[in-house]
Amino acid sequence: MAISSAAASTVDPIVSVRGVSKTYAGGFQALKSVDLDIRRGEIFALLGPNGAGKTTLISIVCGISNATEGVVTADGFDTVRDYRAARAAIGLVPQELHTDAFESVWATVSFSRGLFGKAPDPAYIEKVLRDLSLWDKKDNKIMTLSGGMKRRVLIAKALSHEPKILFLDEPSAGVDVELRHDMWRMVRELRENGTTIILTTHYIEEAEDMADRIGVINHGELILVEDKNVLMRKLGKKQLALSLQQPMERVPEALARWPLELSGGGHTLTYTFDSQEDDSGIPDLLRELAEHNIAFKDLQSSESSLEDIFVSLVRKPQEARA
Repeated sequence: MAISSAAASTVDPIVSVRGVSKTYAGGFQALKSVDLDIRRGEIFALLGPNGAGKTTLISIVCGISNATEGVVTADGFDTVRDYRAARAAIGLVPQELHTDAFESVWATVSFSRGLFGKAPDPAYIEKVLRDLSLWDKKDNKIMTLSGGMKRRVLIAKALSHEPKILFLDEPSAGVDVELRHDMWRMVRELRENGTTIILTTHYIEEAEDMADRIGVINHGELILVEDKNVLMRKLGKKQLALSLQQPMERVPEALARWPLELSGGGHTLTYTFDSQEDDSGIPDLLRELAEHNIAFKDLQSSESSLEDIFVSLVRKPQEARA
């Protein structure tokens, strides 16, 4: 059950997941009654630790794997009953580097377009290859390419049939910085042209930079779906770090009501407060510090990143089970 959900939309979702569960033959339950709507034209980031169920969910939406329970629609088509129509709306960039090793870049990307019944369009294929800095490699056999270039080919294949929905499953894993920049520039352009992007990533700063909404999955359960900016406001914390003039061994009991932590060998006192509260409590804290003759020489403020929020969310269920 989600902590908070902004998933429901007044606009018909382009991807709808209802009550989806996946249990394998050995009894392992990879997904547990997942409900999720993806809005048309958004960038949605699905975050979760290894084994959380991200790839399983993507595989079910893309028709690669069947759900044990539940229904999925893509662009209005049931992914089981109307598999071909649903799959034609989807482009998938998987984690694994599976390519036709003996084919040329041009041939394999053009062939992928034909698999979805699209008429040949050399101009479009050329644009995709140029956007991904693959044009000078178009006649090279894929087996001769570097790992980063092979990743570019996978993206080109996924885009070859002009899908309305693009899944990027850990697309930045093991790729160079140049490709990462090229890829995210292209993602933004695709979104501007109406393509819906769903990505999973270990680079949480990318999700923070790119995504409109964030979903967090852990142990097969979707524990949160929220607009990114709302999530940052609701769950983000601010911190005030005070560099003390004299180190302390411990926080005085008289200050126990304040959420204070000592670090840096007793030289830094950190106060954490809710960024949504009108009253931060900082003036009162500083007065009490002065009353107890605790002097500081510098102070710095900081705000939680999406990574901080993600870590706190996935840690809570683990602590509850401990």
